[in-house]
Amino acid sequence: MLSGILLANGTVAPPILSSLFSDNVVKEGISASFAVKLFKAWIAEKDANSVTSALRKANLDKRLLELFPANKQNVEHFTKYFTDAGLKELSDFLRVQQTLGTRKELQKELQERLSQDCPIKEMVVYVKEEMKRSSLQEQAVIGLLWTCLMNAVEWNKKDELVTEQALKHLKHNAPLLAEFTTQGQSEMVLLLKVQEYCYDNIQFMKSFSKIVMLFYKADVLSEESILRWYKDGHAMVATKGKSVFLEQMKKFVEWLQNAEEESESEGEED
Repeated sequence: MLSGILLANGTVAPPILSSLFSDNVVKEGISASFAVKLFKAWIAEKDANSVTSALRKANLDKRLLELFPANKQNVEHFTKYFTDAGLKELSDFLRVQQTLGTRKELQKELQERLSQDCPIKEMVVYVKEEMKRSSLQEQAVIGLLWTCLMNAVEWNKKDELVTEQALKHLKHNAPLLAEFTTQGQSEMVLLLKVQEYCYDNIQFMKSFSKIVMLFYKADVLSEESILRWYKDGHAMVATKGKSVFLEQMKKFVEWLQNAEEESESEGEED
């Protein structure tokens, strides 16, 4: 408890915690029980954020599982132990850290496979297995896939040529993206990622509507999601090219709305 209070007040530095990872104290279960009392005192003295930020600065955030013997070094055991001890904040922190690590590894592997022109079916199988193994949500995966696909190409600097180049690349990979936009939320994440990318990379400013139309035709994006984005979704990313992209999408959205009205009127006649 005293150690926790001293750490909270900055009297001692977080690297002293590395002594908790010594084999003998870990095996005897001393490390985990000591850590619980220490973290509780630290949080009581300050707050959970001060604990997690200090762990990050000392590069100890990735070593928390080492408080347990090798056969118990898993997220499930850590989560149960610390949650039962009243330290759910630490459990949640570890889960977030693990997810971030998994995303980085997944992105690295995807970039590698794309550079090797791996068949799309194989990519889909691999990503779905990783999602299951690491409990990743579709919304997180679709954002990663978009980033990987756009990083996989050396883009032309001229906007009149880059659109053609982008459409060809994305049309080829549309079946991959379509596998991970089975939910409205995932579609919205992708739309906002496209908007952000086109805004941040100036040569893509005129490509936005064409990319969205391509994804609509390839069943990556649904009519509902595009209309939702047009009405209120773009507000989610401040003003990143909002007026420019709304203007680009105007005719296509009007076409979608007219098509929707026609199908509704046909349904009423039937």
